[in-house]
Amino acid sequence: MSKARLVIAALVVEGQSPAEVARRYGVSRGWVYKLKARHKTEGQAARKPRSRRPKSSPSATPSATVELVLRLRKQLSEQGSGTLAF
Repeated sequence: MSKARLVIAALVVEGQSPAEVARRYGVSRGWVYKLKARHKTEGQAARKPRSRRPKSSPSATPSATVELVLRLRKQLSEQGSGTLAF
């Protein structure tokens, strides 16, 4: 059983306070409140794991630069200059 499911059960079925649930399961109260709000709006879907991947990466290398590097790497590889010797 997932920890989210246990937390929701403790909140809804057992009627425990978020602080009690957080202490009992060793999680932050903030996460318990977030899960409680999700359960209220989404129902059973709130128990499913969420991706932790960021929605954007502002410091990511621009795709045009990545394409240029890959194209140059391919050209160098075809010319026999695939590795650099120091």
